[in-house]
Formats: sequence, C-alpha cells, structure tokens
Amino acid sequence: MQRRVPRRSFLRFGGAAVATLALPFSLIFSRKTQPRAVGRFGPLARDPAGILDLPAGFTYRILERAGADMDDGYRVPGRPDGMGCFPGPDGTVVLLRNHENGPADRAIGPYKAGQSAPAEAYDAASMGGVTRLVLDAATFARRSSNLVLAGTNRNCAGGPSPWGWLTCEENVDARHGYVFVCPATASRVAPPQRLTGYGRFYHEAAVVDPATRVAYLTEDRTDGCFYRFKPADPAAPFQGKLQALGVVGERGVDTSGWAPGHPREIAWVDIDDPDPKDDTVRKQGRAKGAAVFRRGEGICLSQGAVCFSATTGGPAGAGQIFQVVPEGDGGTIELLAHATDRDALDMPDNITIAPWGELFLVEDGPLGNFVRGLTVDGQVFDFAHNARSLGELAGVCFSPDGRALFLNMQEDGLTLAVTGPFPGVAAGPG
Repeated sequence: MQRRVPRRSFLRFGGAAVATLALPFSLIFSRKTQPRAVGRFGPLARDPAGILDLPAGFTYRILERAGADMDDGYRVPGRPDGMGCFPGPDGTVVLLRNHENGPADRAIGPYKAGQSAPAEAYDAASMGGVTRLVLDAATFARRSSNLVLAGTNRNCAGGPSPWGWLTCEENVDARHGYVFVCPATASRVAPPQRLTGYGRFYHEAAVVDPATRVAYLTEDRTDGCFYRFKPADPAAPFQGKLQALGVVGERGVDTSGWAPGHPREIAWVDIDDPDPKDDTVRKQGRAKGAAVFRRGEGICLSQGAVCFSATTGGPAGAGQIFQVVPEGDGGTIELLAHATDRDALDMPDNITIAPWGELFLVEDGPLGNFVRGLTVDGQVFDFAHNARSLGELAGVCFSPDGRALFLNMQEDGLTLAVTGPFPGVAAGPG
C-alpha cells in the first residue's frame, strides 16, 4: 500500500479496552470508532492437539522442537525468541532464530552431553545464541538447521537489517549487552560480529532503515530509553553516534501516562559513552533529558516510520504501541495505542507488519498469550492462542511471499509455520 494516512486521522477501539490512532505507516485505518471484533479471519477454533488455536481454514506445522538434532551436530536450543525471515537460495527461505538462554541453561543449550563450545563462541560459558532454519519456499518443509552464533547471553528479540539478522542481548553481565549481526547465509557457526557502537545495555529489539542505515533500538528496562544509531556516513554504517530520544519541552518525560494521539516533537541527545563498564547508558540519556519508556520491546519499520511496543506502559501496565516519524535530526513521536483491559491486549512483545499492511503482535503476559492483529479498518482481533501453556509467544514474522506466518512458543520450545487464507494468497502447497 503506497498511500499514507495523515497523522491527525484518529481511530479508537470501542469499550475503552484499547485506544489507538491511525498510522502514517503502511496501515490505512478508518476514522470511525470500531468495537473489538473477530476480524477478517473469524473466531479461533480449539486445536484438538492442544498446541495452537487458529481461525478456521488455517493450519500450523511444527518446524522444529527444542532438543532435536540439527544438521551440524548440535541440538536445537530451548527458549526460541525473536526471529526473522529472509529469502534464501535455490528455492528456500531462511529463519534466523534467537534463543534466550544464559550460563545457567546448559540443559537447554545447543550442546549435547560431552560437547564443548566451538572456538567461535563469544563466551564459552553462555548458552544463548542464534540458529538458522532453512525451509522449502514452496511447502515450508524443513530442509536443514544449524548453529550460527554461540556464547551470547539472553538473545531476546532483534530485527532485520541489510546485513542479516540483528540479535540483541538482554543482559549486561561481564562482556555482554550488545547487538550482533548474523548473515542469513551462515551455514555453520560463525565468529561473532559485535556492533559495539549500538551500545551496551539491556537490548530488546532493533531495526535498520535501509535507506539511511539508521538503526532504532529498544531497551527492556522499566526506566529505559529509546535509541537510534546514526552513521556519520551510510557507506560506513557502524561508525557513528548512539543517541536517545527526547521530547521537546518535556525533559525526562515518563511516557507511560500518555493518552493516544497528540504528536510531540522530538530531539535526539548524544550518549557520550555507548560502551560503559557499568549499565549506565540509559542514565546518560536521562541526564540529558531523554524520555522514559516502560520496557521497550518489539519494533518494526514501514515507509520510514518506526513502530515499537512498551510492554508494561499505559494505565493498566499492560502495554503501549508508539510511533516515531523521523525527520532529519527531529521528527515526531505519538502514542498509537494502549491497553486498559488485559483481555484486549496484554503485554505486547514482538511486532511485525503483515504484507497486506496490518500490524501483528505477540504477547508475553501472565494470563495466557495470543497473536493479536490490528486491522486496516480499526479492529483488534485474535489470530492465534497458545493452547499448550501460559508461555510467551515470540518471533512473529512473515515469509517474503506472505503465505506463511512464523512464530515461536518459547517455553514449549516450538517453532511453527502457520498457513491459510491470508489476503492475496492463492491456494497452493504449504
């Protein structure tokens, strides 16, 4: 969709459960108020296998389970989290998948009994990392999998970039707290490519604007900031300045109490020491007036606008969705949505834009977790439900052709492909 919606075009969901504003994203919301509805796909049907409830006409395939053998001799680690999908060679698509493990998680790490960490491991004691899952692009059947990055700590979310998958450490122990880049072509475990300039803090997610090479980064702290890394020259994308977002005229504002709407002018403040010994990056930002966000989580980008979630922000502590529209060294930020009822939205985590322009998000709440959607006509709906456990859903992303949605069931150790009557998808294999 190419037409952009004016920023002042308002939309609110009924019942005061979720309030939102139309996006100048690729989303084209209506101006009228809409009640919560079942959405274009219909109500969820109970899964007889007790794994994932989906609307009628949709099916899932389990691609891999934690503990299974990979093709390189390692095993599939547990706690799959953030994930990205990339086109691959020879009729394949490639999933790069985070694993949110730490040093204490040897039992669910990538190494079998008697195996040692490879020489390429960033930290031999840590069990986090990234795996690569190669699928047939026509049928989404598994072809192979392998370890790509080893020895990192609590790889939570991340995001796509022109160079591959950005994986983020949500931990600042010792040498940790960084973003690493993982090429989608890595068919074996590779030496770590650490992006020190992106900062050392409790990273959650990242996304790069391919036009400017500017990276946007969230921080999973209750008093966290929102950051960008601005290259001095797009031709040298990892040399530049880390900055935190501030709101003009509202020094150090706590954004958790904002109401939807009301675009605010932004300015960026420099982080003087992006790689400190202690966990002080957010404190540096706040000392210069940066805004505070309650646990920044998933992030995505469309048409130059950046959308991200704050999982415990808002009046119910159940989540907010923000939009940043960069304009040179300024731009605007506004709250698009917040939850006032956990039944409608409960702690949004990873988010993505569907190929047809709707926002999909997954939840990490305590009461049962869903894949939710926000439609182009202003409705919130349930697309999937974790029927197996109260565990987190994560890693939501679409295949390049829009025929499959991929996701992880973290505590259950499952990676799934969901296919069915998505908009614009003809019937076929998969």
